[in-house]
Amino acid sequence: MTTNSAHQTTADREIVITRTIDAPRDLVFSAFTEVRHLSQWWGPNGFTTTTRAFEFREGGVWSFTMHGPDGTDYPEWITWREIVRPERIVLLHGESADDPNAFESILTFDDDGDTTDVVMRTIFPTAELRDQAAKEHHAIEGGQQTIGRLAEYVTSQNNSTEGQ
Repeated sequence: MTTNSAHQTTADREIVITRTIDAPRDLVFSAFTEVRHLSQWWGPNGFTTTTRAFEFREGGVWSFTMHGPDGTDYPEWITWREIVRPERIVLLHGESADDPNAFESILTFDDDGDTTDVVMRTIFPTAELRDQAAKEHHAIEGGQQTIGRLAEYVTSQNNSTEGQ
C-alpha cells in the first residue's frame, strides 16, 4: 500500500493541523525533547501541564496531567513510537496505556531555512471518535492552539538566543 492510498483510507479519521513557525527546525524539534520545554507550551490556551514521568525515546512514555482553565484535570499518556531527529515524531496518545480510544499523531518538521513547517496529522481509531473529539473536545481548535503555543514559545526562545 502506498502512502497516498494509506492516507486515503484514513482521511475520514484524521485531523490535520499545519503551521509555519518563525524558528529553525532544530529549535522547533527540540521543544518536543525535554519536559522543561513541553511544560511551557503543551495544550490549548489556558491549560497547564504537570508531568509524572517523561522519557523521550522510541518506546518511552510521557505520563502527565493537563489542567484546564476551569480547574478540570485530564490524565494523559503518550508513548513515542518513532523519532527521526529533527524531521518526524510518531506518538500514541490516550488517557492511559490501555486506552482503547488512543489516537496516533504524526508530526513532521520541514526545514524552510529560518522557518519550519509543522504538520500534525492525528489519526483516530474510527471516524466516530474523530467526530466526537472535534465536537465534544474541540480537538481542531485545541490542536491549533497547542501548535500556536509551540510557535510562540520557540519564537521567543529563538529571539532571546539571537540577541545574545
